[in-house]
Amino acid sequence: MEQIVVCGGRPLNGRVRIGGAKNAALPIMAASIMVRGAVLLHRVPRLSDVDMMARILRALGVTVEWVGPDKLLLVPQDDGTTEAPAELVRQMRGSICVLGPLMATRGRAALPLPGGCVLGPRPVDLHVQALRTLGAQIDDSRSRIEGHAPRLHGSRLNMAGPYGSSALGTANALMAAALAEGRTVIEYAAREPEIQDLARFLIACGARIQGVGTGVLTVDGVEHLTGTEHALIPDRIEAGTFLAAGVATGGCLTVDDVRVEHLTAILNVLHAMGASTEVGTDTVTINRAGPIQPTDFVTGTYPGVPTDMQPQLGAVLCHAQGVSAVSEGVHPQRFTHVHELTRMGARIAVGEAYAEVYGGERLHGACVTAADLRAGAALVVAGLAADGISTVSGIDQIDRGYEELDVKLASLGAEIRRQGAAQDRPAVRKIA
Repeated sequence: MEQIVVCGGRPLNGRVRIGGAKNAALPIMAASIMVRGAVLLHRVPRLSDVDMMARILRALGVTVEWVGPDKLLLVPQDDGTTEAPAELVRQMRGSICVLGPLMATRGRAALPLPGGCVLGPRPVDLHVQALRTLGAQIDDSRSRIEGHAPRLHGSRLNMAGPYGSSALGTANALMAAALAEGRTVIEYAAREPEIQDLARFLIACGARIQGVGTGVLTVDGVEHLTGTEHALIPDRIEAGTFLAAGVATGGCLTVDDVRVEHLTAILNVLHAMGASTEVGTDTVTINRAGPIQPTDFVTGTYPGVPTDMQPQLGAVLCHAQGVSAVSEGVHPQRFTHVHELTRMGARIAVGEAYAEVYGGERLHGACVTAADLRAGAALVVAGLAADGISTVSGIDQIDRGYEELDVKLASLGAEIRRQGAAQDRPAVRKIA
């Protein structure tokens, strides 16, 4: 089993290029099912989740091929397959994104309830409800989703869930509505940049969508979509993770090729911690001269603080000079990383949907395990700032959302490497 070994205490300095957004790549890849002709995606990150979606799409009759370091070519070849392979779907939450495209183009869909990170209850009722409202008949009573619809019809949908608008639910509704007959109005639509990117991709393919970036999307269905080229937006969570690591270690770090406007909420929290930033057109430089300040924040749907940054920001606050309050407004049970941080000397009290972080003492190295993707990133951030050596297991979780995280961190001065593979691979200091 592979592990990441970190020797902490080294400030991160230098520049790192941010890759394409995983959470945009997965629904856009799924949307290729709906397109007549070829789709060429640029800036696609080489992640295990992307590979998993590619395998699912191949099983559904889509040719998926890498044609460059970050270019992915997708061409639907067989429109008869409607059942997604259970052994793949159960491994990734984002696999639910094939539901809408299959119903819209092939009239049928069958897949088990998807897997992914363990973040507490994450029902698919909004996905199913939206498709039923568009005219599909769906049975989801046996830990499996089976549906059919000769043709979807436009309607009025509501994507509000108990903890805000559903991003993947909005994605499925948007894709299905693009080919539905008539007009669909999606109220309380998710506004996340990744959903906006999906909408822009669909528009480039010929979809008629208004209100992109707002809470109300109006979709006038078209007969078909055609192939296009599309460059994914930068990954704001990858960028935020590196910025958090820079603050935790006290270095001066620049993230390149980012959308600064997507990082506003994250930067606000880091500023409150005592960091200063210099912002360019597509770059952010962050540094911290003084001690980390205790900070309270609440996660929420966009444009709020992303829930996917809560563990990493919480790891930084372990070194703050005082008590911080972290409230989780999207996934109330998203604190699987806390027990592992306590192995490193962190003092954190967890309540219902919140945690109090008692800073004031440096963390120390320990053997810890990543329970999910962002928890793993948080443990690496903590290890970078801790005294001594930390060993992070479960890094298959990290590889789901970060492309060569260890290599990029090493290029910034971190003492970090992987071990446990057939041949240990030290992280290099420079990336070609």
